[in-house]
Amino acid sequence: MATTRIIPLHAGKGRTVGKAISDIIDYVKNPEKTDHGRLITSYQCDSRVADAQFLLDKQTYAARTGRVRGADDVIAYHLRQSFVPGEITPEEANRLGVELARRFTKGKHAFIVCTHIDKSHTHNHIIWNSTTLECDRKFRNFWGSTRAVHRLSDTICIENGYSIVEAPKRRGQSYNKWLGDAVKPSHKEQLRQAIDRALAQKPASLEELLRLLEQDGFTVHRRGKTISIGAEGWGNNVRFDRLGDGYTLGDLLAVLSGQKEHTPRKQPAVPAAPPKVNLLVDIQAKLQAGKGAGYARWAKVFNLKQMAQTLNYLSEHGLLDYADLEAKTAEATACYNALSDQIKAAEKRMAEIAVLRTHIVNYAKTRDTYVAYRKAGYSKKFRQEHEEEILLHQAAKEAFNELNVKKLPTIKELQTEYAQLLADKKKAYGEYRQARAAMRELLTVKNNVDRVLSFEAGKQIEKERDQKQNR
Repeated sequence: MATTRIIPLHAGKGRTVGKAISDIIDYVKNPEKTDHGRLITSYQCDSRVADAQFLLDKQTYAARTGRVRGADDVIAYHLRQSFVPGEITPEEANRLGVELARRFTKGKHAFIVCTHIDKSHTHNHIIWNSTTLECDRKFRNFWGSTRAVHRLSDTICIENGYSIVEAPKRRGQSYNKWLGDAVKPSHKEQLRQAIDRALAQKPASLEELLRLLEQDGFTVHRRGKTISIGAEGWGNNVRFDRLGDGYTLGDLLAVLSGQKEHTPRKQPAVPAAPPKVNLLVDIQAKLQAGKGAGYARWAKVFNLKQMAQTLNYLSEHGLLDYADLEAKTAEATACYNALSDQIKAAEKRMAEIAVLRTHIVNYAKTRDTYVAYRKAGYSKKFRQEHEEEILLHQAAKEAFNELNVKKLPTIKELQTEYAQLLADKKKAYGEYRQARAAMRELLTVKNNVDRVLSFEAGKQIEKERDQKQNR
């Protein structure tokens, strides 16, 4: 489940465009939040000098189009994408963030994705340049862009097997409310539930209803004819009129007088998950760790259910021979590892192509400036006037050395290779998800069978030992 928000970035008062870009990029690249930079991915830019490249693209845009930037001009866009705690790994969140940014900008804008792990919920910060890669257009935020990026994020989550927020409100909803049933009910909902419990005891009057609420831990506050309810830890009290239909003071008085019947609010039914095979519980180990007899009774029933599901799985898949189960598990594991390696190799090469393409473009853009810098005897004044271009040129040369590039490929060759890798990766990822689910289930089933077989073998050895002692 992911939530999203787009924030346009402006220079603001007292800051240059370059300073504004470097400030936000420095914040999202914070090494303490990105596992020392490991969770940073860039597209069509080098994360080390992304601020300089963004600024150079804007200067090129102004020179090509002749358009003068206004004080309220958007220099970049900041997209936040948050995931429910514990549902996704930081690496997977970063990958989904890159896919979201690439698809939303249609690959026409340079961007950087930084995954932060300093909060309980893993979240992405995505910064993309408002200027296109060709420096001839700009991204303009459009009516409904928030809904569009949210739908795209949901689509990507569904494609990758993660949950989404069902029927979200467009605005005014806190992060906790997006978590649904996983979060504690609101104060109003807690009070509605307490009223339901109190009315179930058939109070004869309003005073008796209020007394039952007080016994349930609530505090009744009166101010003239107004009655509000509070509880320990609540910042503000809640009036009956704020609880909605069926819970207003008038509705409650009508129920207490017998004029109408109270109908508690129905909670949305959560569909039951299909039964799946889980690992057996080691009852003895848990008892030694301090679990009581009640736990032992529950665990025995749980283990019986899991063994029944394990046997059903073995029967349905024709794996009644242990050697077949072992071979099938090894085959599923090998298939999963092979697909995982294939996807990682494709992603690594795609990242290399994106960086290489960016540096080739930057190298060509800044070559004349760097030649002039060299002819000027590496003048400090010249460098100060053209610092962004010189930094990008030097970063490009360093990248070519790191990638061991002797002859620069053409942009068209790189784009063709990238498109093929992307198509192969999409195909492999669908197979990868199925292989992962199959492998996990087989490993669980095999583990359960191994536990039972080792237990039975132990019982047989103990029985033979007792027989020898009795002779």
